[in-house]
Amino acid sequence: MSKKFDEALKVGRPPNIVQLFPNSRALIVSGKFIDRAMLARGKAIAMAANGRNSFVIRGALRAAQNANAALIIEIAKSEGGANAYCAVNYWNIARIVDAACNELGITVPVAIHADHYGIKNDSDIAAAKIEIPTIFEAGITSIAIDASHMADDKNLMASIALNAYVPEWAGLETEVGEIKGKEGLSTVDEALFLIQGLNAHDIFPDWIALNNGTTHGIEASGQGIQVDLTARIHDALTDYRISGAQHGTSGNSSDRLREIVARTRTTKANVATALQMISWGLEVNDYGNAILDDNGNFKKVKDAGVTEPMWSEMQAYAEAQGYKGGNFKKLNLPFENKLLGQPQATRERMIKRVEDFAYNMIVNVFNAENTASLAIEAILDAGSCASGPKAQRIEDPQKWTPDLIAKRAAKIDSDKGPAGDFDD
Repeated sequence: MSKKFDEALKVGRPPNIVQLFPNSRALIVSGKFIDRAMLARGKAIAMAANGRNSFVIRGALRAAQNANAALIIEIAKSEGGANAYCAVNYWNIARIVDAACNELGITVPVAIHADHYGIKNDSDIAAAKIEIPTIFEAGITSIAIDASHMADDKNLMASIALNAYVPEWAGLETEVGEIKGKEGLSTVDEALFLIQGLNAHDIFPDWIALNNGTTHGIEASGQGIQVDLTARIHDALTDYRISGAQHGTSGNSSDRLREIVARTRTTKANVATALQMISWGLEVNDYGNAILDDNGNFKKVKDAGVTEPMWSEMQAYAEAQGYKGGNFKKLNLPFENKLLGQPQATRERMIKRVEDFAYNMIVNVFNAENTASLAIEAILDAGSCASGPKAQRIEDPQKWTPDLIAKRAAKIDSDKGPAGDFDD
């Protein structure tokens, strides 16, 4: 083990991680350092693997170790919040990751990200002021405050109100526009409004997520990520030194994702549904979408992923619950312990399948190979767990008071798309 790793381990772990895991050899760090590593590499994106089950977490960690790549493991509020559909949640994910890192000998930097911490109304803001501190106490090192479900001024005001509950050292993501596919696409004006307003209040997010044409979960259309739109918005935000976070990579070809790498300022990309399906042993295409048979059912690869009797049980449960397509994600919670109770060889092939897929994406699509050392260098340069912000205030706070924020928002011409439930 390198001297630099040991030095980074001493200074790079945030205080919540040090307190929780005082004897750990896992280099769990702020999401800021993962972003900085991708920027240092240039035209590189960190995989943000949604840890819907423990097999995905272990497979992604092994892939990152083999690729010597900095990594983000995340769980969204809908996946792992108070009303979770996964056994992995905001309050146990750091413990799962830390234990796996120590067991597997993982030496690459890993951030633990609370994705899509959704805010939909004022009561959500009040609840978040209580809940957000608890997830950092449980080991979260990065968060996405996602008030994109609200009007532009409400989104900005919610983000300002909740910033005080996010540690200064933590990675921070913000979002404009719900992820709705081809409808309600984000605009340059919306993105500038959010980032300029935050800047005026000395809030400097590491990432911004957009509705740039993709969807969460399974996508059958060829619409996918709008690269030109993404590039235009990122270019408009250049002065604010913010990186892009790409949501909904499942449903987009490797070529489309490589274009995002090459032409935008994206440094974080969420991978969720594809890894879940791969761990179960379903057949997937290059888009990361599970392939359906002529009857519209998922195709299970024989002797891959879960056992055939287990998959039959999962299908029967889904049918009884009325789950179709992307709603198979709701099998995570009732089946996690059953999957952990499979034979060791079965569990290993689930992990290995995720590892192989993630390794290829990290190395051959996201260009993130050998970024672990860059993250470690950033930690050593900072000499602490806090990198400091990338940007500085350039907006006048007097022009971004609550009244002026509301007036500015009223002038934005945008189409938010249809109403509905657009969680992860």
